[in-house]
Amino acid sequence: MRNSLPAVEPLVVALENTPRDPGLDFEKLIKINKYMEGIARKYTDYLSDRTVSLIDIGVLEHQIPGGMISNLISQLKEAKLLRCFSKDLVEFFKEVPNTRRELGTPPLVTPLSQIVGVQAVFNVVFGRYKTITNQVRDIVLGRYGRTPTPIDSAVHEKIKKRSKGKLNQITGRPADHLSAELDMVRKETEGLARNEEDVLTCALFPLTGKEFLERKYR
Repeated sequence: MRNSLPAVEPLVVALENTPRDPGLDFEKLIKINKYMEGIARKYTDYLSDRTVSLIDIGVLEHQIPGGMISNLISQLKEAKLLRCFSKDLVEFFKEVPNTRRELGTPPLVTPLSQIVGVQAVFNVVFGRYKTITNQVRDIVLGRYGRTPTPIDSAVHEKIKKRSKGKLNQITGRPADHLSAELDMVRKETEGLARNEEDVLTCALFPLTGKEFLERKYR
């Protein structure tokens, strides 16, 4: 037996275009949620959290993870760019799904969520793809692997033009294009690394690995 009920909105999204699709208008559900939250703000003194609902259904619309939103708002305030956005960052929320789709629908997990988020901010502040980050370029060139869906052809063409033929498109396994580094690390850590684990430590953490081993064996 069930002892709780899930939010309606995730069920509507999950069942969309299936035999059990309830036929509810998701955009209207979003509007209802925003309306009710607006009323609830009058009673914030009696609430224990920022919103009445424990589930932010807005994520189903803008696709932005909660941690990504809070970090982004903090960064925008520090950069004094928050003024470029309308109330509740609506413009940014609308841009993230578009940018994500054009970049091949990568999963919004670190570091891809930050890459998509930063590019979406640039698209809003400076104009769509007027400024393109190196990380977005790497996604388009296949350096993060093959994307779940095809890269938007217009975005791909912009990257190609800006690279001026100096950067090659990777179509296979990205790791196959990396040079072998383990033997080089072994030579660099001779006299310091005492076993294979120490070598791997320096390979994985090139900036702090040697310092760690020096303190370990001093």
